[in-house]
Amino acid sequence: MSPTPTATSRSNYWHLVPYLRNYRQTIIFALACTLVFIAFWPILAALAGQAADHLAKGEVRAMAELSAVIAGGFLIHKTAQYGQDSLMAAAALGIAFDLRLAVYRHLHRLDLSYFEQAKTGDLTYRLTEDIDRVGEAVNKLFHDTTPCVLQLVAVMGYMIALNWAMTLAALVAVPLMSLLIGWFGDRLLYFSRRSQTEISDLSSLLTEVFSGIRLVRAFAAEDYELERFSITADRNRRAQYSAAWLKAVQHPIVGFLYALCVLLLLLLGTWQVNLGNLTGSRFISYIAAVAMLIDPIAHLTENYNLYKQAEASVDRVFELMALQPKVVQQPHALDLPPIQGRVDYRQVTFAYNPEQPVLQGVSFTVEPGQAIALVGASGAGKSTLMNLLPRFYDVTGGSIWVDDHDLRSITLTSLRRHIGIVPQETILFSGSVAQNIAFGQRDIDWAAVEQAARIANAHDFIRHLPDGYRTLLGERGVNLSGGQRQRLAIARAVLLDPRILILDEATSALDAESEALVQEALERLMQNRTVFIIAHRLATVRKADRIVVLEQGQVVESGNHQELLDRGGKYAGYYAQQFR
Repeated sequence: MSPTPTATSRSNYWHLVPYLRNYRQTIIFALACTLVFIAFWPILAALAGQAADHLAKGEVRAMAELSAVIAGGFLIHKTAQYGQDSLMAAAALGIAFDLRLAVYRHLHRLDLSYFEQAKTGDLTYRLTEDIDRVGEAVNKLFHDTTPCVLQLVAVMGYMIALNWAMTLAALVAVPLMSLLIGWFGDRLLYFSRRSQTEISDLSSLLTEVFSGIRLVRAFAAEDYELERFSITADRNRRAQYSAAWLKAVQHPIVGFLYALCVLLLLLLGTWQVNLGNLTGSRFISYIAAVAMLIDPIAHLTENYNLYKQAEASVDRVFELMALQPKVVQQPHALDLPPIQGRVDYRQVTFAYNPEQPVLQGVSFTVEPGQAIALVGASGAGKSTLMNLLPRFYDVTGGSIWVDDHDLRSITLTSLRRHIGIVPQETILFSGSVAQNIAFGQRDIDWAAVEQAARIANAHDFIRHLPDGYRTLLGERGVNLSGGQRQRLAIARAVLLDPRILILDEATSALDAESEALVQEALERLMQNRTVFIIAHRLATVRKADRIVVLEQGQVVESGNHQELLDRGGKYAGYYAQQFR
């Protein structure tokens, strides 16, 4: 379960101010329309009263002229309403769009370590539902709350003008009502945070289950997953009910206090009339003004509840924005120029946790065009060593150099464009075959894509697909075989044309026929490049120029295949075990 965000001393709503500034002109115009919309209500009401007087007197011409004025005023009134609604919607949606884009951009700056721990469903929910709630709160603020506040101020001013003593007496209850509403709002925020956490957990659970639906079916675990879903969904239901119950309790309590205030005003008004300090007509006007407070107070109470519920979403969004990447590009980092492909690991140490080092003083050099294989038991540090090369993580000690450049002095984008990776598990995205081969490129060079596919032994199966290179792939490419997906990954690397290539168990999960096609494609891809090969199957590394054997994060052996066999050390032991 995701941890429930804790309350902060300062509301995260303040972090929205920069986003509001981008739309200040639109908001100002929307508020101007709001003022016109509010102002025309009493004007139209007064004109309607005059029209009724003319009708009663039989003054048809005067009534017709006044009706034309009323029609024009009504048109202005409704035009102002349109301006208020459309401009405010544009501003709120624009703010939500900018915030969503900023969060998405920020997430791409975070380290892989964060995504290895974060829940995909939770991140998706924050980027969609949570940000939509923030936009709704902004829209409500200017579209509904601001007019209510203006109406409240205007009516209170009118009440003070009629009888300031009665109004001040009524205001005695305001602090109590404010405290009550504030207390309910804080409790509502607590339950909303719980609900948001539970619903994001539910979203994460769904993402996890639907991604592994084959495994669920294979283990006949439908009932087990249904029980997990039921428990998580029930926690969310209870949190939502707690919030709904709290609002249900709030309305009668606040309403009762308001009714007591009205009763107090009636008693005070009657007393003032009896004393001769207030005329009956002014008293009736005063009561009418009090009645005009009912709607804005109800709206403000309801809106305050909505803001408190949305504050949970605001907190969750800016909780992401507060995360800082550990791999940071230096302010004056340089773009990596064309390179030969020499890679030098110099006393490299690394630890995910300070108490548990994964790599300890690893040093070796790979010359341009060489193929080096990394061998060792699971957990020896092979994949970690390769993750440091494109700076998915930063070394905790030592340094890594490409040609004559320390990786930390190079821009991340230029570094990663020189490194191609063919992983064990190929990741394909929704889109066409060509778009997956040309991944990351805005404009597709169709000739180059086809040439890359030919080199990767993928052209033959692609041209037999329903729409060839334009065939849309299913989610994660599930409508392709493992060998076909792997050849698309190789074509993607061919098109990138990197000087440095990382092959991470690229053929370990394939059948013999697919492995032969993929191996042939890999040999073409490896030509004239600096290549790192991670493999447990030693048959795939025998042709490497050098084999580095890792054990507990340290280099224990280094040499070519025959040299290591002749030594009779760790590598020879692994080899004998596999080919016994």
